[in-house]
Amino acid sequence: MIVGDPSVFAIESGISRAYERASFRALGFFVIHLGGIVYGVKAPDATLLACSFDQVGKRIVSRGEHEAFFSCHHDSGEIADAVTSAIYGEASDETAADGRHRVDAARWLGVSETELRRVIYSNRIVWAPDGDEAFDDGSSVLQFDVENRVRLIGFRRKDYRHEPSSLQDIWLEADSFYRTLSEWQTEFISLWMAAPKEPAEAELGQD
Repeated sequence: MIVGDPSVFAIESGISRAYERASFRALGFFVIHLGGIVYGVKAPDATLLACSFDQVGKRIVSRGEHEAFFSCHHDSGEIADAVTSAIYGEASDETAADGRHRVDAARWLGVSETELRRVIYSNRIVWAPDGDEAFDDGSSVLQFDVENRVRLIGFRRKDYRHEPSSLQDIWLEADSFYRTLSEWQTEFISLWMAAPKEPAEAELGQD
C-alpha cells in the first residue's frame, strides 16, 4: 500500500502478518519516500508496525508543533549533521585521546548541543527512526512545521554525518502533508482490520 506521490512524498507499508494485539498491529514494513528516495527497510519482516502507526497518529494530533528556530535558514546538510551529532555523537566539549578536539556540529546552528537536544526532543523533530526496526538501514527523516508548510529532510547516517547522495529536502503544503498521513492511517486500519489475525501464541513466538 502506498499513499502519496513517491517522487515527492509518500508513505508505503505492507502487512505480512496481522495480529490481534494493538501493541503489535502487524509484521511488515513501513517506509517513507522523499524525492524518489526510499527511507526505511522494505522487507516483509522488517518490523512490527505498531510504532510506525502510532507515530503517524501522534504527528497528526500534534500538527503545527514540530517547530525549530533552525527550520528555515540553514542548509539541509548542516541540519542533518547537527541533529545527528546532537543525538548520536560524543560530547563536543571533550578532547579526544589523541589530543584533537571533537567537532561540535551543533554550533553550526548557533546553540549548544544541550539546547539543540532540547528542541529536537521537546518538539519531536525526528520522525524516523520511530522507535522500532523500520529504519534500521540508518535512515532519518526530520519534520519541521513552518507556518502553513512542512519541511522534510531525509538522509542516511554514516559516522555521525549524512551520506550526501542520500540527502533530500522537500517542502510541502501542510494540508497536503497531513492529508497524506491521515489517508495512510485510514487505509492501514482498514487493511489491518480486514486481515486474518494470528493467534496470541503466534504473537509471542510460541509453538
